[in-house]
Amino acid sequence: MSAFDELQVVIRRHAASRQAEQQACESVLSGLYQALRTASGPGLPLNNVMLDLLPDPAGRLRPPPAGAFHAGWLRLGVCEVLVRVRWTGDAFHGEFGPQGTFQLTAVSDDALKVLARQLLRELTATYAGEDLAAGSGALN
Repeated sequence: MSAFDELQVVIRRHAASRQAEQQACESVLSGLYQALRTASGPGLPLNNVMLDLLPDPAGRLRPPPAGAFHAGWLRLGVCEVLVRVRWTGDAFHGEFGPQGTFQLTAVSDDALKVLARQLLRELTATYAGEDLAAGSGALN
């Protein structure tokens, strides 16, 4: 078997696990979107929050290998922020904005609400020119 054929076999062999990982990461992004839509409280959904999933702009391989980032642009009114998420085997790790980072060991509504508040605080500080420590580490 040639090196080219071996590459094709390996990519096909791991396709299901890569797709499951992508779906899990996109679920985190969608959950964050939902948490941001309800940031004003119960019964007051924000209609100017949108999510556009896309391939990670920093990705250098297609299809992305296991452990790669999956991304989405979150539109928060007049602000847009790129959020990147990847699964490392024990947690979801992510990045947003200029310096924001997060880690989710379990994905729950409460954890996503905490993440949404963190994202909003850090973006507000960025636009206000304040020096806010990047990322608070693990959320749960």
